[in-house]
Amino acid sequence: MKIYTKTGDKGQTSLIGGTRVPKHHLRIESYGTVDELNSYIGLIRDQQVSEHQQDLLKEIQDRLFTIGSALASDPEKSKMKIPDLHQEDIELLEKEIDTMTADLPELRHFILPGGSNAVSFCHLARCVCRRAERLCVHLSEDSFVDEKVMVYLNRLSDYLFVLSRKLCFDNQIEENKWIPRI
Repeated sequence: MKIYTKTGDKGQTSLIGGTRVPKHHLRIESYGTVDELNSYIGLIRDQQVSEHQQDLLKEIQDRLFTIGSALASDPEKSKMKIPDLHQEDIELLEKEIDTMTADLPELRHFILPGGSNAVSFCHLARCVCRRAERLCVHLSEDSFVDEKVMVYLNRLSDYLFVLSRKLCFDNQIEENKWIPRI
């Protein structure tokens, strides 16, 4: 199988189900941004993070492929069975957030991104995650998007923020607190 098909050379692509749409279509932007997020999650996994964090990040990458599959499907025409997101996937993120938060000092300031490569990659991923969430919310105004997708992305951005703090804490890196000029 060749990697190139030439079917997208004129700016169109196919959704699962066969519908042809322009490559700038909001559905394409949505799953493309989820794919970009997945790449940043891979960057975080490649850093000095614990084995538990690596395993969870791999699980998150799998869920992001699930989300991408759902977003790449024409909700009205696709008959293909695709994986689905479960409430337990959201609850896992919440559990991880709560576990990490229990070890961290109380948050009293906004945090500026930075401190180490891993921490910075968490912040980049968090921002891309928020963009993916915004795009999915926008898409849901005109087309079906499973509500769990938007909840998962919302929770994932929270997880990535708390992970950035946890990585600072575990590596004894002082958080970069924002102290506004007043």
